[in-house]
Amino acid sequence: MGHNYAKPLTSQVRLERVLSRLPEDWSLRIERDAGQGWRVWMQPPAHDGQWSEPHDILADAMEEVWRAVR
Repeated sequence: MGHNYAKPLTSQVRLERVLSRLPEDWSLRIERDAGQGWRVWMQPPAHDGQWSEPHDILADAMEEVWRAVR
């Protein structure tokens, strides 16, 4: 009997996935103030940029703003 279990995505794999899909003409900022969560800002050309909410995991912030602006 064969098993086809999906391998859970690590934060690193999730982060690499978003960065690999990010077009070169988009602006990107990643910030984390001391004691605060990660925040990511993305801006596609000819559109307003948007900040993510603060997240403890950088990949969560990247995925949030990526979904919002694309």
